[in-house]
Amino acid sequence: NSNALATLLYEQEAVQKRTFTKWINSHLAKHKPPFEVNDLFEDIKDGVKLLALLEVLSGQRLPCEQGRQIKRIHWVSNIGTALKFLEGRKIKLVNINATDIADGRPSIVLGLIWTIILYFQIEELTSNLPALQALSSSASSVDSMASSETGSPPMKRKVMTKFQGNAKKALLRWVQSTATKRLGIEVKDFGVSWRSGVAFHSVIHAIRPELVDMDIVRKRSNRENLEEAFSVAENELGIPRLLDPEDVDVDKPDEKSIMTYVAQFLKHYPDPHQSETDGQQEEVPSDKSLFLSVLREVKIWLDQLERDLLRAQGSEESLTDKYQAFKSFRVQYEMRKKQIESLLQPVHRDGKLSVDQAVVKQAWDHVSVRLLDWHIHLDKSLPGPLGVIGAWLHRAELSLREDIPIQQAHEETANIIHRKLEQHMEVLKNLEGHRQTFQQIHRDRSVNGVPVPPEQLQDMAERFNFVSTSSHVHLIKFEFWEMKYRLMAFLMLAESKLKSWIIKYGRRDSVELLLHNYIAFIEGHKFFEQYETTFRTLKQAADSYLKSGDSAEEVEGVNKFLSDATAQWKNLSVEVRSVRSMLEEVICNWEKYSSTVASLQAWLEDAEKMLNQSESDKREFFRNLPHWIQQHMDMNDAGNFLIETCDETVSRELKQQLLLLNGRWRELFVKVKHVRRQAFCFYLSSQGFFHPTHS
Repeated sequence: NSNALATLLYEQEAVQKRTFTKWINSHLAKHKPPFEVNDLFEDIKDGVKLLALLEVLSGQRLPCEQGRQIKRIHWVSNIGTALKFLEGRKIKLVNINATDIADGRPSIVLGLIWTIILYFQIEELTSNLPALQALSSSASSVDSMASSETGSPPMKRKVMTKFQGNAKKALLRWVQSTATKRLGIEVKDFGVSWRSGVAFHSVIHAIRPELVDMDIVRKRSNRENLEEAFSVAENELGIPRLLDPEDVDVDKPDEKSIMTYVAQFLKHYPDPHQSETDGQQEEVPSDKSLFLSVLREVKIWLDQLERDLLRAQGSEESLTDKYQAFKSFRVQYEMRKKQIESLLQPVHRDGKLSVDQAVVKQAWDHVSVRLLDWHIHLDKSLPGPLGVIGAWLHRAELSLREDIPIQQAHEETANIIHRKLEQHMEVLKNLEGHRQTFQQIHRDRSVNGVPVPPEQLQDMAERFNFVSTSSHVHLIKFEFWEMKYRLMAFLMLAESKLKSWIIKYGRRDSVELLLHNYIAFIEGHKFFEQYETTFRTLKQAADSYLKSGDSAEEVEGVNKFLSDATAQWKNLSVEVRSVRSMLEEVICNWEKYSSTVASLQAWLEDAEKMLNQSESDKREFFRNLPHWIQQHMDMNDAGNFLIETCDETVSRELKQQLLLLNGRWRELFVKVKHVRRQAFCFYLSSQGFFHPTHS
């Protein structure tokens, strides 16, 4: 029932919170100075410890707003810096906004930390296991190669998988292949398979066999096994104890917590191929060597295909025979396409191909270009206007095939899409004229009495139909993508502007200039109206795009983008609006500070001279002391606010000025023995001369 589900979710969240906190602290201990997280949802809010964690994990220095009086606007800035850093590493952040983290929303905080763990620990470590990325078994690869040779449908098994989002499978296969299978233990997941503790022991056994007696392990209770495994791993292998037995010995252990813990063992595992001591290494080649042999076989096949292609192109046969030969090569090419594309998925974390992969890719590209060139030549060779239509058809297909070249700057991407839109519309200008000519030729099966190869004509009819029906959808799609990137460019501009406004400030005139620039930008660009206009146009383009009947996955993607953009703007617009009040508050404090310092300095000079006057004159002069006590308090309040919000140079000067003025104030009090001493003493004890942090 719903109560049981809610309880389960609450328990899993609690386990994740404990595990992730321990994982974070194991890294923050290496930071200088070391940090510690006590309550994850609270301690992450200002972004300081989050940035410290990313610094330890990446080895890079990241800018951070710190201090006792930093406000929520600075928290959001820190978290924004962290999220931008992650996005810069091509880490996909789904529904994670700076304001949600600043609110300490549990599900969002846990989602962010899991993303960091997945990238910096699990994916980084699993990506060093090339053997896990090869074929499932030697038999499957041989079958796949053989089936392609004989012309039967190609195997659907992927030869290689991308690691982004696939670290879980890689980690599970590592556990299975190195530890559990040899000991006859079944591990199917990162949940209940670990409850008994036996799987943890099998991983330790794979690393240091002398540390584990599997016979004893099989006889012990779950709790005993778990406690022993975590203790041995911590004491003998130096693996931080992220889990407790009671976290795992439950009906549904938390998968993410177990993955986080298990991934730590990868660092301690020796080369899997060197550890094969059961004599099987010679009989069965490693996944890596199998992968290389498949690549070599494919390269030989591609070289032969290219030689055969060249021979067929140069023959003296009729256009009909040549077109049939082309189709035969095309079938072979398409049959191998999936297998070869999967072989060419990058092995390395940096997205680069290995040398052997690069050689196969070059050969594959050669064959692809030769086939396309031959096809264009065959279509252009058709008699009269049909040859012209053939050349146009290839241009139209190329225009439909073109991908969107994503640039660093979203605005540039939008401009490129706009240019491609215009080019596509230019190609389509001739669509109607060519359609009428082609329909006549298709009916006659000839051009001016000259017969046309029937198979080639029929293929062209199908292609023409595809271009006709796809072009409208293509235009709608590109219009949506253009507006999507325009909106992304706008949101990025808003974020960068926000960053330039949320800074450590300078003196009053520079803050006033910042406020002036802020108002000029917001009002001059009609900032909020511009968003509304861009989003409205995007929404219209999206509605047309969705009506054009795309896949459910694309529909979901479009709706998700609109929803994410709306949420991002909701947060951004609030932060951008709050900048004005922040800048005005800083200016107000500068005003208060400057006026109180000036008047207090003048009064102190008069007061110091008054000490030499008669008692009655002193009493008369110091009658107004409560007013100056208030002025002194206002000066310190404004000064401390500015010390926290201004840059280091200004902050240092303010501290020095306050130190001198408060020193004079203190000395004056010591010399005024009888005049309102009691009131003054009470004030000093309760307020202090200025904030102790800055003394």
